[in-house]
Amino acid sequence: MITSIFKKSTPINYSIIAIAVILMFFLSNFSFINAQNSPIEWAKFVLLFVEIIASFFLINFIAKKNGLTKDNGYVLLLFFLSFLLFPKVWTNFNLVTANFFILLSLRKAISLQTLNIPKEKIFDASIWIFVASFFEFWSILFLVVVYISIIFHVSRDYRNWIIPIIAFFTVGILFLFYSLAIYYDAIPIYLQTTEKSFALNYFNENSENIAFSIFVIWFLFFVLPAIVNLSVKPLVLQDSFKIIIISAFLGVVVFALTGDKSNEVLIFTFFPLAILGTNFIEYAPNQLQKEFVLSTLIIASVISLFMQL
Repeated sequence: MITSIFKKSTPINYSIIAIAVILMFFLSNFSFINAQNSPIEWAKFVLLFVEIIASFFLINFIAKKNGLTKDNGYVLLLFFLSFLLFPKVWTNFNLVTANFFILLSLRKAISLQTLNIPKEKIFDASIWIFVASFFEFWSILFLVVVYISIIFHVSRDYRNWIIPIIAFFTVGILFLFYSLAIYYDAIPIYLQTTEKSFALNYFNENSENIAFSIFVIWFLFFVLPAIVNLSVKPLVLQDSFKIIIISAFLGVVVFALTGDKSNEVLIFTFFPLAILGTNFIEYAPNQLQKEFVLSTLIIASVISLFMQL
């Protein structure tokens, strides 16, 4: 039944996801809405909502535009279920913003395979990553994706290797100007975010342990088959799926390194896992297996949600 609803991209499943996202966002931010907040806080609240909605549109665009999934609604559903698994993401402005910029970067890096205006795409992808680092420093590691995409598609032109460095100095100069002219503490605050920690002692409740355990199973269940079956993908898509798989692992590395550790930092894995999970479901040998996988994910995500409320 679930697969029949989302097996095609239709206004119905788009509407279901849209209503669910809006409902969950306002339920998660209910305490904020009822509090006395400054205009700046309200501006951040509105921007957070816009970024979450835009992220769903963006992942759907990336998936369809680059042929990463078939014409269905699974990728949106799995992306939404990831948010349910770690519901504090709905209120985390910095992580949602950083992830949004990383999605913009991945869009450019993946589309580099078309060889259309490659230098502009490399520059844009690098810029978005450096901007994302202002909100979550270790997301800067996604610069690896840019260089891997260069290796796959445009490595012969030495100028392409220099473009991310130019992007770095471009963002750096603008940030320095902002720090000197507008907000003097910007640089010290940014440097504080570069701290790293491998400790996992942030778990305070069993619900966080359970959610993290579900994620680990989810990750292994989708990533390992994707690696094994990579060679059977169409040749034109193999490099794109390599980037998706690498992005999933980079998301875990960001989580492992970040000093302000929490389950929500795993947001950087949501998009790659949604793509890999969608492919797993699409190529499942029978309808029963598809229903079982989707039903299990939905049940696990909902249980995790209610345990953390």
